[in-house]
Amino acid sequence: MLLVIDVGNTNIVMGVYEGKRLLKDWRIRTERDTTEDEFYVLATGLFSGSMVNPKAIGQTIISCVVPPVVKILDSFCQKYLGHAPIWVDAKSCAGMPILYSNPAEVGADRIVNAVAAYEKYKQSLIVIDFGTATTFDAISEKGEYLGGAICPGIMISAEALFMRASKLPRVEIFRAPEAVIGKDTIGSIKSGIIYGYAGLTDGIVRRMSAEMGTTPKVVATGGLAVLMADICETIQAVDSSLTLEGLRIIYEKMNTEASR
Repeated sequence: MLLVIDVGNTNIVMGVYEGKRLLKDWRIRTERDTTEDEFYVLATGLFSGSMVNPKAIGQTIISCVVPPVVKILDSFCQKYLGHAPIWVDAKSCAGMPILYSNPAEVGADRIVNAVAAYEKYKQSLIVIDFGTATTFDAISEKGEYLGGAICPGIMISAEALFMRASKLPRVEIFRAPEAVIGKDTIGSIKSGIIYGYAGLTDGIVRRMSAEMGTTPKVVATGGLAVLMADICETIQAVDSSLTLEGLRIIYEKMNTEASR
């Protein structure tokens, strides 16, 4: 079995594959000051509850944008799973040219999403990841990573508003308000954040599409993808397991290249 792990600033998403089949996946909070032993206790609890035998995990592949977690997971894999993990970066991205000025600057999660989306759709794409940051990644018809855009995530923006505007309350973002015109402070904040981000999303997608000179398919992923897909005009598909699938694909491509 293959263990795939995507480490984000807010959450860690893990999944276990048997061949191409995703057996189980989990989402846990990212803890930067945990130890490999503490992570083992957490992981084995998840494995046990899902009837996954950790001894059957033959390899692990990880994408990570949180440097302090690298040593923790590396130690966890070597100490408890008996192997060193594979770390995803621009160099390990088999088959997808990275047309960034400096490919090493591209976040591993963005590469993984791009690989998975192109493998699935085989056309020009814009992939939007609604995570701690909201990222937009453009992929050409030839499967080249063209670049993208990064902006503060929805929850970061909501928290910044609460922290810097003393009279405004903290709000939870779970669903879109029924009307854009809010009838109270909380409703107005939710409307501004959610519909404001919908406008931002659609605006960036349209400008990117014009620059690409194609009609790209727009795919959303990340924790708030379902919510935003309901109100954005340009999002065509939601794929919540895109990052995990991308890790599996990269692992398989690396194995194929190594066997040649």
